[in-house]
Amino acid sequence: MHNPSVVGALTAVLAAIPSAHAMYAKNSPVLQINAKTYHTLIAQSNHTSIVEFYAPWCGHCKNLKPAYESAAKKLEGLAKVAAIDCDEETNKQFCGGMGVQGFPTLKIVRPGKKPGSKPMIEDYQGPRTATSIIEALVSKINNHVTRVADKDLDGFLKGDKPKAILFTDKGTTSALLRSIAIDFLDVISVGQVRNKETKAVEKFGIEKFPTFVLVPGGDKEPVVYDGELNKKDMVAFLKQVGEPNPDPAPAKAKAKNDKKKASKSSEKAQTKAKTTKSTTTESEKEESTKTPEASDTTSAEPTASTPDVISITTITSKDTLVEKCLHQKAHTCILAFIPADASENGAKVTNSLSLLNTKYVHGHRQLFPFIAIPSNVEGTDSVRKALDLTEDVELVAVNARRSWWRHYNGNFDAESVEAWIDAIRMGEGTKNKLPKQIIAAEEAAEESSTTTSEAAASEETPKKEEEEEIKHEEL
Repeated sequence: MHNPSVVGALTAVLAAIPSAHAMYAKNSPVLQINAKTYHTLIAQSNHTSIVEFYAPWCGHCKNLKPAYESAAKKLEGLAKVAAIDCDEETNKQFCGGMGVQGFPTLKIVRPGKKPGSKPMIEDYQGPRTATSIIEALVSKINNHVTRVADKDLDGFLKGDKPKAILFTDKGTTSALLRSIAIDFLDVISVGQVRNKETKAVEKFGIEKFPTFVLVPGGDKEPVVYDGELNKKDMVAFLKQVGEPNPDPAPAKAKAKNDKKKASKSSEKAQTKAKTTKSTTTESEKEESTKTPEASDTTSAEPTASTPDVISITTITSKDTLVEKCLHQKAHTCILAFIPADASENGAKVTNSLSLLNTKYVHGHRQLFPFIAIPSNVEGTDSVRKALDLTEDVELVAVNARRSWWRHYNGNFDAESVEAWIDAIRMGEGTKNKLPKQIIAAEEAAEESSTTTSEAAASEETPKKEEEEEIKHEEL
């Protein structure tokens, strides 16, 4: 007969760790959570997370595991990569309430814009590769880094609050710097200065890029960081002037009446969840698929008060494509290759791009040109072949000036396409080399644009476009 004390101790141990048949080992870089710890470790976190809802017997889940662990390792300290076993009895109700209907389901959870607000949750629908998961998650990391130009320097340095400044020759703000700004939000003001801001560079005597400088405040002299550009060491460096924010934030004490209300509310929620079993209510589904933009006034989805949709440009000749996107000085363009005849996906991608175009125009945001290229436009089939585009509908980003291109994989809905465009805009992701044969020689481009120079000038690409390019970097 088993000793009751031994059995009790074993039960307690098993209850405190992931289930015995959990897919991820205890030492996995993937954060293993359950229905209870989700709320503190993920929903109340200062950082963006991705959560995998899985079942240990699921073949697709097992296939995802290597890529998911690789993403978790590379994103350590920058964002959270977590997993929950929905086959575990104590988690089934929670997974159902999150709208999980198949395995694996991946959801990105992003902190709310205001302290204490609910997190924003959206389904991840991109490719199941480490690179794609990293790109998607990095694009959702909140940015509290201040871009400091020469004219802004005195204002940024004003006051006794400590400042941390990264001097860099890059136009984008890395995930590393953004994560540090989150850790020290309201403790240390974090800024970024480009190498072209000569006044700021000379003031601090910067001779190489990147250089990380701490301005302690008061009469104390600036301190130059001389360690490796990694999260752990940089946080330790900054701790000399202030402690990083705890994650998650400590729970605030509540009155007894509040606890009773919360308890009753919890009981009602549990009863409701039991009656619906694994299905979710309409409100739960809406919350589980809410995107970060869903609460913005410039939502990608038009409403009754939204202005008429502004359609994207549809070209009728290859010369137009060359003028706008495929000459040696052309900047980033988003190209949608579509069938000449009506098709479901063709309509979907052009509608999504038109919705986004409308959002950006009315939000006064300069972005990349969006161009539709029907299959019957003479001469464009050579571009398709050079990029090895084989589907009827293809979406790519090209930059002839920098000689790179990127291929979109996924659903053509507005949310997914916007996430991909945001990754490009934020300078995240891997580029492919653009084949030389599709870039028109400068002389040919000038000749083809002679009659349309004024029109081309009116559609000039975004100012300081180099800041919008893909540049995957550690800092």
